[in-house]
Amino acid sequence: MNMNTNPKKLVMTALFAALACAATMSIRIPTPGTGGYIHPGDAIVILSGVILGPSYGLLAAGIGSAMADLLGGYFIYVPITFAVKGIVAWIAGILYHKLGKTSGSQYMALILGGVTDIIMVGGGYFLCEIPLYGASAAMASVPANLIQGLSGLIIAFALYPILLAVPDIRQITHHSHS
Repeated sequence: MNMNTNPKKLVMTALFAALACAATMSIRIPTPGTGGYIHPGDAIVILSGVILGPSYGLLAAGIGSAMADLLGGYFIYVPITFAVKGIVAWIAGILYHKLGKTSGSQYMALILGGVTDIIMVGGGYFLCEIPLYGASAAMASVPANLIQGLSGLIIAFALYPILLAVPDIRQITHHSHS
């Protein structure tokens, strides 16, 4: 990560961390098994990687999502969430950088970032919840996590063209991946 980055990129990273936190806390649909919840925050996680690039996306998604758990009283999940959501954004950023050469391939990379989210959230939380709650409770949370990942993909797909219409975001998105 280049620390000589422009201030706009740092501000945008902080903004996306705040957005990830707010989107995660805004709408909460409780899930069975582990007392977790479905939320729209995964859309911002995916878009953090796509727009900010892998490194800054990891920081924005990880910090913002972990802050939502911290502020929401889900203390045990803070490190798990930082890791899972950060890795999702990191992979989404790499996919977008490697594959997103044209408008169509950018959307394909965005979809693959969403698929990564579905796999990482479904599998990552399942593996981390086994020692916490046992396999059956961890398994009970998997369908909700898959739904959360899918809804994150759909929302990210809808928000992507809107965000790219903002000149500062479009500029950062294309500089993050050049």
